[in-house]
Amino acid sequence: MKSQEIRDQFLSFFKSKNHSIVPSAPMVIKNDPTLMFTNAGMNQFKEFFLGNGVPKDTRVTDTQKCLRVSGKHNDLEEVGKDTYHHTMFEMLGNWSFGDYFKQDAIDWAWELLTEVFKIDKNKLYVTIFEGDSSEDLERDTEAFDMWSKHVSKDRILNGNKKDNFWEMGDQGPCGPCSEIHVDLRSEEEKAKVPGADLVNADHPQVVEIWNLVFIQFNRKANGSLENLPARHIDTGMGFERLCMVLQNKTSNYDTDVFTPLIREIETITNSKYGAKEDIDIAIRVIADHVRAVAFSIADGQLPSNTGAGYVIRRILRRAVRYGFTFLDTKEPFIYKLVSVLVDEMGKAFPELKKQQNLIFNVIKEEEQSFLRTLDQGLVLLDSIIADTTGKEVSGVKAFELYDTYGFPIDLTALILSEKGYSLDEKGFQTELQKQKERSRAAGKIEAGDWTVLEEDAEEEFVGYDTLETPVRITRYRKINTKKEGDQYQLVFNLTPFYAQGGGQVGDKGYLETANGDVIYITDTKKENNLIIHLSKNLPKHLNETFTAVVDAKQRYRTQANHTATHLLHQALRTILGTHVEQKGSMVHSGYLRFDFSHFSKVTTEELKEVEQFVNARIQEQLPLEEQRAIPYDQAISEGAIALFGEKYGDAVRTIRFGKSMELCGGTHATNTGDIWYFKIKSEGAVASGIRRIEAITGDAVMQYFEDQDETLEAVRGLLNNTKEPARVIEGLQEENNELKKQLESLLAEKAKNLKDELKSDLESVGDVQFLAKEVDLDANGIKDLAFQLGGEVDNLFLLLASRQGGKALLSCYIDKDLAKAKDLNAGTIVRELGKYIQGGGGGQPFFATAGGKNPDGIVAALGAVKEYLI
Repeated sequence: MKSQEIRDQFLSFFKSKNHSIVPSAPMVIKNDPTLMFTNAGMNQFKEFFLGNGVPKDTRVTDTQKCLRVSGKHNDLEEVGKDTYHHTMFEMLGNWSFGDYFKQDAIDWAWELLTEVFKIDKNKLYVTIFEGDSSEDLERDTEAFDMWSKHVSKDRILNGNKKDNFWEMGDQGPCGPCSEIHVDLRSEEEKAKVPGADLVNADHPQVVEIWNLVFIQFNRKANGSLENLPARHIDTGMGFERLCMVLQNKTSNYDTDVFTPLIREIETITNSKYGAKEDIDIAIRVIADHVRAVAFSIADGQLPSNTGAGYVIRRILRRAVRYGFTFLDTKEPFIYKLVSVLVDEMGKAFPELKKQQNLIFNVIKEEEQSFLRTLDQGLVLLDSIIADTTGKEVSGVKAFELYDTYGFPIDLTALILSEKGYSLDEKGFQTELQKQKERSRAAGKIEAGDWTVLEEDAEEEFVGYDTLETPVRITRYRKINTKKEGDQYQLVFNLTPFYAQGGGQVGDKGYLETANGDVIYITDTKKENNLIIHLSKNLPKHLNETFTAVVDAKQRYRTQANHTATHLLHQALRTILGTHVEQKGSMVHSGYLRFDFSHFSKVTTEELKEVEQFVNARIQEQLPLEEQRAIPYDQAISEGAIALFGEKYGDAVRTIRFGKSMELCGGTHATNTGDIWYFKIKSEGAVASGIRRIEAITGDAVMQYFEDQDETLEAVRGLLNNTKEPARVIEGLQEENNELKKQLESLLAEKAKNLKDELKSDLESVGDVQFLAKEVDLDANGIKDLAFQLGGEVDNLFLLLASRQGGKALLSCYIDKDLAKAKDLNAGTIVRELGKYIQGGGGGQPFFATAGGKNPDGIVAALGAVKEYLI
């Protein structure tokens, strides 16, 4: 059975059980501060389990793209080493929100596996929760009795709290679960060791394929459990593992989910899968990781140096490193796998096909960049080795190479081993742990339980129409972060505050009490369908009615910038072409940032046209036309643009200014005239095929013009208040160029005279012509002089030093034949001499330079160099 058929049969089965098939949520999570990536099928349904939203359907099924590379669920280091762990994987699931419970979940799971998929019942084991006396949790005898109808009792195993009690996090919905495991071993192996002994023992052929979670409790901040008002079902089945079972394989990587990628990797790298373990691991890592990276990019997350982008960059670099080390690939190649991936999975996930060119270009550029980093890292590692006393390299130094330059630690260890050195792994792990603890502490949020003041089915956002309204606090809780200290999260029955989302920052403002006291709202965010208002203080009387007031000045500036991004998008598509798509945005009160797809730098003339286009729309004073809560398909058919990486519901809001029409939940100016003026501050590359424009509007433009006027007046003052500063500056540039030519001529003459002087100072050391001397030249002058002397003097060994701007410079030249004959290396020599000038450097065996901050060490360096000839 092909993987596409397996996926379709799963969804069709639950559709026949009155489940609605819902699309996979994006793998990259944008509006949940507790997660970077979707790591389980239930993530997109959290609000229903928490009771913060009402589902449209109480029974749903889907296949969800998941990524597990950080935090509690971190499979990254296992990927490639075994046959069943992955970074990106599909999780097939069926869900009940207060509808059916254990009986139906168990019966349908057994029916699907044994009657539809025809899995041999004698290969299956199930586990149930054994109970936990420390929490007064009894054994799940209910599930045991239900399973007993389908499977012999010796195949129903007790599972501990770790394996059979599922929790969303430290707090929140949880409950016992029942896992289904499959034993894929041969009959001979089964005769030796019963499958029951290998369940949950990390055996590669006795693996869990499906977990049925019975959500019935809520974990409170103090660790206690309370019953939820409604009971839910949350199941998750590993698609790749299911394919392994149904295709009679013993490895996920032998299924048609991965074999097309593996064949392509074999062809591109001229390697053979199945011949050697380290090559097999490398191929599995690459096949897995290209999926994770491609799906992340398709969902709107580009590689970067921070947050989720750093995780994606790290995954891709891990793949490159395995290719570099074990498949001997020193050129980019992973990007070539994108077309194979799209062919295999583009039908089930059309976002892959739509973003194929972007994925291709971004991966290619990232590969090129990291291969350059590896080259730089190899040079730096040579320097570390040269500075090492003994045969063990410092773990601290290795960590610096890893942390600052992204040089993989396992590659460091491999190279050191080849060179006869060892790595202080304990020292490295100590530094790595310190970094993890710093990162964990910086991002950790300690949250108390919600105190519910009044039940409220829906928190209505009224901020499109008003910035001030009476509100009541429906719930609150205390949180603590290392950065902000103690804060409070407040939820209102309705709110005029816009919660951060869609690239737009959250509103600030205040709550005013009846007697005039003020509680400041410092930010507004959305979490699990709740609009959360952050404050340093709580009101004295929580149950009274308050007046919620949004900071109008900040809101007006922000919404002007947001409207400007829509007009900018329209301008770019009009002037550059309809291939332009928004790839991200950030809208603050002070500025806007807009990322878009385009194949080349936007020229100065094009940027000017873009500015003129946007400002023309501003001058037209186009009114805001919006439609709220209209069907998604209707909005698209009417011409609205859906934005890259955003998740839309069945009902959406459209924003139109003239011919610019987009789906958008953000706040906007009521008229383009409110923007006043639009000015582009910068344009540049973010990634291959992705450009970024930063711009300002309104008050910020006014301030910009004032600053420019002050700068112009200052320049005119320096030029004796000329009325034509540009013409005067051109004259000064011409005069400066003439002076540069004269200076270069004088320096060339000086170097010529110095060359004759240095020739006469040469000293014979055996068959070597040797000189170590300080000269009054810059780096370029020294290099030219050294090579001139090298062309005229045989067997030359030269060390020249100079002082420039309070710093020291050492340059070493060695005749190429001499360097080879005597095994001399100018790069090694200057690195070692660099300690005298408190610096370092490197270069080629015949010419290298070092810089340092201690010019007083030049004399010692010149005195020490002769030892290399003795």
